[in-house]
Amino acid sequence: MFVAVACEFANDDHRKSGYDLLAQYGFRKVLKDAFESVTLSETALNRLKKDLDRIADSYDSIRLYQYPVEGTLAITSLKEKKWRRLIVKA
Repeated sequence: MFVAVACEFANDDHRKSGYDLLAQYGFRKVLKDAFESVTLSETALNRLKKDLDRIADSYDSIRLYQYPVEGTLAITSLKEKKWRRLIVKA
């Protein structure tokens, strides 16, 4: 599954922790605050969400772009410590 992550951390400690965590999961940095991976499994993605939730606070914003999910694009976002999922349909 292709997964891209766009993150906006409120402080440098969270940014460093987030970048380190994404590197541990095999993501590569493609732009400032943007990472991607083509080798992440659904199980690893669920663990990543829990780990990101643990290091983030309510001021941090994280978006995960996943393809394919049910044959389409899914956008999952963490904002104010709540995960929300949007499935894009044609």
